[in-house]
Amino acid sequence: MARLKDLYKSQIVPELAREFNYKNRMAVPRVEKIIVSMGVGKATQDKKFLELAKKDLMMIAGQMPVACKAKKSVSNFKVRAGVETGLKVTIRGERMYEFMDRLISLAIPRVRDFRGLNPNGFDGRGNYSMGLSEQSVFPEINPAQIEFQQGMNITFVTTARTDEEARKMLDLFGMPFRKSAAGN
Repeated sequence: MARLKDLYKSQIVPELAREFNYKNRMAVPRVEKIIVSMGVGKATQDKKFLELAKKDLMMIAGQMPVACKAKKSVSNFKVRAGVETGLKVTIRGERMYEFMDRLISLAIPRVRDFRGLNPNGFDGRGNYSMGLSEQSVFPEINPAQIEFQQGMNITFVTTARTDEEARKMLDLFGMPFRKSAAGN
């Protein structure tokens, strides 16, 4: 069993049930899925960038990414409708906990000048989104073989009803949120 899944079942569920007065273990919030996406704008000039990003995202997530196509044509960005401009991966189950463990314990500490994750990344419904400016913070990526830096967005989709519940759950998982001036 994944280390964070075991932590969730043994420590996080009882803590959240006690703090938010849940009577049933199944009502306690959990992470449903993690979506990792990359916008590859350079792919409009050369398809090689999309292939390189696909290879990196596959190594990071452990599964094949899906190409996303532009919905509208935007002449200023030289994008036509139907052209592949991004990639995304939806991670669930055991693999999701493994990815979350690698993100929290290995990738985030390797980010340069890291001062904590933005606590304002919640959407009002208990989901959290964050961004990384480069893919080389993951240990699976060899920095010597990177041809171009590529950022990514990571979204944690949870069953929490409020941002407060989701933040407490992600805090207990070990997400390093930045402390606000109010003292949260």
